Amino acid sequence: MQSSLKKSLYLGLAALSFAGVAAVSTTASAKSYATAGAYSTLKSDATTRNVEATGTNALYSKPGTVKGAKVVASKATMAKLASSKKSADYFRAYGVKTTNRGSVYYKVVTMDGKYRGYVYGGKSDTTFAGGIKSASTTTTATTPATKTYYLAKPGTTNTLWTAPKYTQYKASKVINSTEALASDQFVVDSAATKTREGSLYYHVTDQTNKSISGWIYAGALQTTPSNSALAKKGITVNYIDQTTGKAVKSGVIVTTDGATAGGDITADQATALNGLIGNATNLPKGYTLVSTTPVAATSSTTAAGNKFGDTVNVTVAPNAAAGITVSALNGVNATTGVTTNLLDAANFASDATTTTKAAENFLANYTGAKDSISSQSDLSAALTSAKLDAVFVPQMTTGETPAQATDANGNKLFTKYALNTQLLPTSAVFGGNVTLYYTSTGTYAQTNGSSSMTEVK
Repeated sequence: MQSSLKKSLYLGLAALSFAGVAAVSTTASAKSYATAGAYSTLKSDATTRNVEATGTNALYSKPGTVKGAKVVASKATMAKLASSKKSADYFRAYGVKTTNRGSVYYKVVTMDGKYRGYVYGGKSDTTFAGGIKSASTTTTATTPATKTYYLAKPGTTNTLWTAPKYTQYKASKVINSTEALASDQFVVDSAATKTREGSLYYHVTDQTNKSISGWIYAGALQTTPSNSALAKKGITVNYIDQTTGKAVKSGVIVTTDGATAGGDITADQATALNGLIGNATNLPKGYTLVSTTPVAATSSTTAAGNKFGDTVNVTVAPNAAAGITVSALNGVNATTGVTTNLLDAANFASDATTTTKAAENFLANYTGAKDSISSQSDLSAALTSAKLDAVFVPQMTTGETPAQATDANGNKLFTKYALNTQLLPTSAVFGGNVTLYYTSTGTYAQTNGSSSMTEVK
């Protein structure tokens, strides 16, 4: 009996001991979680709640120390968002919870909506700290001196926004397509640069419909109407070389006389357009108009003719090749300041081997299509090649029978004039004239029987 009681007591104590050990073990391994207080919506101005990750804390589905919190964006991912060069990776803070341990967690979402969750924000619900910090998504830029612009490429790309894209949460398009605004003028009133990308934006207002305003990428504007806008109220012209059949120039010709996009062209408007098509400023350089009246007025009876927005092909013929003539060589004496036309001198030499030269035709072999333009640099190179970057004008004696002056050794004396390249015309027309300017640089002697020139000191 006692033996049975001992065994029973022993087994009972053993079971009690095991249960006690199990209870102690369970208590020791249980994780201690924080509890979060009530959710509060942040009510300060939304633009003051733009933040960026610091990379020190992960983003969670709940405050990170609360039971059931799951990682939305790891600490490594948050570090990448912190160093990102994209405005889409900024955050907007919009809610807050505080745990029973005094830790503040802000509810945030990226500007593109990709990541949303709670991030540790320090110990204060009025200051961003810990895993986020305040961010300036844009910086103020200088408003341009030119205030009036047109759309460079009207359409669905680079339209107007309520704020530069991703610099504010849920920034949206003011208008989906700007094609209908192609002819409208826009006035700039402020400018800003996206902090991360560095791209410049202007805030503009449509002067035709002032209810349309917003932010647009500065590169999407230009100071003149776009070709697509002009084309609707004008005529697109292809100038066709009659010798090759190929277009040598294309452009839009417009008249300000009551043009309506897609509208009929009156007889007066057709006359004005044809005059503009044949104008020298519109014709391709070096070509003459062959077509006489490429644009015809719209006929109300036969529907023949053109409408605004049409395209016409215009035949042109290439001009004959021509040179450039020198009308004057103006030599300025550096000592006296007196200017003389060196072409009036009885003789002159462009170099030591030539004492007489017909300067009027010095560019006879420098030719191009008549009326086409030669640049200043090309003209300078041609003058140098013709050895007219400097000219030597004979010094003459005075008296009843002037003769070329000589030195004590009988060597002929010349005044050297150097071409003033700064006074060259910025452009010259083949078949036209140019005036050249030279400045005296000193006296030179030509040794008898020699072609060399030596400066007289």
